[in-house]
Amino acid sequence: MKKIYDSPAAALDGLLFDGMFIAAGGFGLCGIPELLLDAIKQAGTKDLTFASNNAGVDDFGIGILLQTRQVKKMISSYVGENAEFMRQYLSGELELEFNPQGTLAERMRAGGCGIPGFYTKTGVGTVIAEGKEHKDFNGETYIMEEGIFADLSIVKAWKADETGNLLFRKTARNFNPPAAMCGKVCIAEVEEIVPTGSIDPDLIHLPGIYVHRIIQGEHEKRIEQRTTRKREDA
Repeated sequence: MKKIYDSPAAALDGLLFDGMFIAAGGFGLCGIPELLLDAIKQAGTKDLTFASNNAGVDDFGIGILLQTRQVKKMISSYVGENAEFMRQYLSGELELEFNPQGTLAERMRAGGCGIPGFYTKTGVGTVIAEGKEHKDFNGETYIMEEGIFADLSIVKAWKADETGNLLFRKTARNFNPPAAMCGKVCIAEVEEIVPTGSIDPDLIHLPGIYVHRIIQGEHEKRIEQRTTRKREDA
């Protein structure tokens, strides 16, 4: 099975359609599948629903698709760094479904494992729980959350072998593995592709069984919030 593609556009060929549901990896500006997002922008696919921890910033990540009005709905945990996101939401142009971060990650992982729903205490007694099934276990109340089953998963990894086994670096590992699991098709963009067998099996973060297509490319290394302090000898 061929998994390595020459470009983001080639990897997305035959998969995109208006109104589709996409799960995207990334945490802040770390581990964002930026090349695939740009290719989706160029393709002009619209009315998209994204499940992603956040929407990047105005000119990076999913933010570039908000600028072109290609996103209809976001399922997210944190949206505080994107002014266009805020403007569209407050004006009623964009649907938003808030999820606590752990709940969102578990919804993705559950979908990848074929689990349609699970119970969690997170969100009980808040607006998150409105309209959801409640159930008591051992005297504690839980709400049911549904697993996420996406049409497409797009993720960014550090390294892949030719069969799609993935390694992530540090914070980029937060949402990318569960996002990769829950799509009917998963595309991974990576910094390096190495020969099959060259990665120690004990070090693999995501097995290649979840990954259908791979591209290699150059990526930005943005810092979302740069915090510095004065030198003491200054």
